[in-house]
Amino acid sequence: MVILDSSRKVNKQGLTEEEFLRAYDPNKFERPSVTVDMLVFTVAEEKKSADRKKKLKLLMVKRGDHPCIGQWALPGGFINMDENLDEAAMRELKEETNVDNIYMEQLYTWGDVGRDPRTRIISTSYISLVNSRLLDVKANDDADDARWMTVSCELFQEQRTVTGKTCTHEQLYRLALSNEEVNVSAVVKKSRIIEGRITKVKWDILETNDIAFDHAKIIMYGLENLRNKVENTDIAFILVPDLFTLSELKEVYEAILDRKISDENFRDKISGMVVETDKYAETPGEEKEKLFTYNPK
Repeated sequence: MVILDSSRKVNKQGLTEEEFLRAYDPNKFERPSVTVDMLVFTVAEEKKSADRKKKLKLLMVKRGDHPCIGQWALPGGFINMDENLDEAAMRELKEETNVDNIYMEQLYTWGDVGRDPRTRIISTSYISLVNSRLLDVKANDDADDARWMTVSCELFQEQRTVTGKTCTHEQLYRLALSNEEVNVSAVVKKSRIIEGRITKVKWDILETNDIAFDHAKIIMYGLENLRNKVENTDIAFILVPDLFTLSELKEVYEAILDRKISDENFRDKISGMVVETDKYAETPGEEKEKLFTYNPK
């Protein structure tokens, strides 16, 4: 096989690739800034709740500078010229929250014009589900505070309309993030537009109360993605110890999915993913429960 040397080819101006690159002016076109934003979820007990039930939580930071000073945002920041996206995500998370060495994966890229008042900014979001007991969260860098916030999401209105060959399904969600001292919220609209065989999904923020930038819709998108993963993968098992009861595991699923699951349906869901042991969990005043381990298949 003959491999042609593309560096010797010339363009319409008669320039080789080397000559073209030598003369290239990177300032010829306006360039947007690039950032990363991280959604780090966990499931943990409510510290001041009487029933001690587990809740889905999200790591947020309080902005210490303009724009959106004093508002709560996802950890994130600008990418340096000498690092890739993954490296920037880990660095920014460490700088703002003291959290590092966790697994994250890219979620989506956000590029609406005007999404940031400073300049044209495109942001790649990352998502992670972690065991918060293994992390030491502390605000650093330009974050005034860093907290786990309980996530609440309520669907309170929806409608379908058909215009010609276009079907639109709109859902309004009330997103609330809270802890012992802070309550922030937003109303976000999800629109699913079907035109023939093409389906488009759009997220819009209708109201926001102290959630910075467009982070409310990023959170909604991430929450939907997380719930899909929990429904279809074994990701929830990272939140239980090596030996666990089915009640413990079920509580994690219910916290993330935000709905009750019957014992029968839950056993069907996890069938093949757990292995029963000959050990029991002993909780004073409660009936003994069998302990299980994760079966990685």
